[in-house]
Amino acid sequence: MDNAIQLISDGDGLAVIGNATDVERFLLSEGLPSRDLGVQRLKSVFSTGAAAAQAGSEIVANSGRWVKLTKESAERVKQFGLMKTKTPGISHAMVGKPGSIKNWLQVEKGAGSFLTNPAHLAGAAGIMAQLAMQQTMDEITDYLARIDEKVDDVLRAQKDAAVARMIGADLIIEEAMTIREQVGRVSEVTWSKVQAAPTAIADTQAYAVRQLDALAEKLEGQTKIGDLATTAKEVESKAREWLAVLARSFQLQDAFAVLELDRVLDTTPDELDRHRLGLRIARQKRLDAISRSTERLVARMNAAADAANAKVLLHPTKSPAVVQSTNQVAAGVHDFHGRLGIESGRRPSEARRWVHAATEVRDKALETGAKGVDAARSLGNETLDRANSVKGKLSSEIAERMRRRRGDEEERGGES
Repeated sequence: MDNAIQLISDGDGLAVIGNATDVERFLLSEGLPSRDLGVQRLKSVFSTGAAAAQAGSEIVANSGRWVKLTKESAERVKQFGLMKTKTPGISHAMVGKPGSIKNWLQVEKGAGSFLTNPAHLAGAAGIMAQLAMQQTMDEITDYLARIDEKVDDVLRAQKDAAVARMIGADLIIEEAMTIREQVGRVSEVTWSKVQAAPTAIADTQAYAVRQLDALAEKLEGQTKIGDLATTAKEVESKAREWLAVLARSFQLQDAFAVLELDRVLDTTPDELDRHRLGLRIARQKRLDAISRSTERLVARMNAAADAANAKVLLHPTKSPAVVQSTNQVAAGVHDFHGRLGIESGRRPSEARRWVHAATEVRDKALETGAKGVDAARSLGNETLDRANSVKGKLSSEIAERMRRRRGDEEERGGES
């Protein structure tokens, strides 16, 4: 079918392959932002001979774009009915445009589809994995620029020599990525330079995770609000530094994985798919470890904020400071998670202002006082009634005595 394009998804991204004009029209009609897929790299997947020449010509005749799948774009892609393939985690479909640009329908796989070959599909999946990691790398670059943390300065300040080695690994990998960009592949010479880098990066990443755990432990056992406020402020500053180090180490690990997939694509393309899956599993394990550490820190900060809120009346300035530091840390972790693709929810603690807490206490006091006034008023009325009753009785008795006295006096006067 004319205008047919091919869709490939690995769950993280969507590759759109076909005639350049048709690919652009499809992406425009669906409102999907994209970046170049670089299908020319697939030439390395094929062996020599007539089959390789035919496959190569098919690749040159096609254009490819890659789309990062978000919740919204993933929902839009579902309508095209991508079917699972024999390549683990990969779905594929061909769609055509039967007239209207807004009406793309699934069509049968055509004989000219070079992705019907499992090896070709594995190669496309490998390139998609590289693009997904490069997207994360770009987002981490933006994150580090925005928080303005100098990772090298943080590392140089550490006494642990193993941590400082990541600076050297950083330089080597940056150089290799620059050469790859210019040459289009990772040569044996370039690969030999970067092979030792992962150890230094992993050591630094583990150290940064331990530092975040140590910050969380500092908050435990703090009972005095003054000490808690001082510690929370220190944690706020240090946590941002170590989050920056974690982000940079993760970025370098993704960069190395991009180089690694290139090298496998050049040397042992039949192992590319298994290697891609192995890298994906290892990457997820690193994300899980980082997520546990950062979430533990936020949990300890939230506990500190709750303790501070409970004593806001006694500490009207230091208690809100603890809550403010907690919110800063939680916001930083949330932003950090977003750049690495870690799903997390953030509920900022709400500082109880002293005046609100005081008003709450005052209202309770007034309520109690009002009840007391009512009780006093009731008791007073009873007392007054009793007093009036006693007064009445006394008055009657006095009046009766006066009458009797006058009567006695009159009797005595009559006798005389």
